[in-house]
Amino acid sequence: MAATLQEILLAPGTRPHVIADCQKLIEQEVSAASGVSGAAVKAAYKTANAFAPGYLTSKVEQVVPDVVAQLEPFWADFSASGAGGFGDYLVKRGDEVSEALLSVTDARAAASGRPTIVKAYRAVRGGAARHVAAALPGVGSLVQRYAG
Repeated sequence: MAATLQEILLAPGTRPHVIADCQKLIEQEVSAASGVSGAAVKAAYKTANAFAPGYLTSKVEQVVPDVVAQLEPFWADFSASGAGGFGDYLVKRGDEVSEALLSVTDARAAASGRPTIVKAYRAVRGGAARHVAAALPGVGSLVQRYAG
């Protein structure tokens, strides 16, 4: 039986690399964000980093298992389909994948006891699906780099 995405990406020797690559992907996506919503994303990111240095990195470490769990059914379907690139596969299901991934951060925001962080998240949540969808090719490449 083939290993699950969780078994591959969260293996002790792989997980730190996946987390580092996720952090780099987030930084690239924030940097590339443009327009009014991009400015809001950059402001929220800057606020979170200024408010609590290291906070976002620790949150990435915490959410990666939940994000991987949300990606698991998409990976299983992709693997069974024989499609070429996981990023392309995710893009074709952009709305569904984006909402699945955002369910992780929505739950975290709802449980957060940090009002400044929650306020920053709420400020960007309305347009977040579009930003997540834009990042799906990178997410797919990152996953496929380790699992493909």
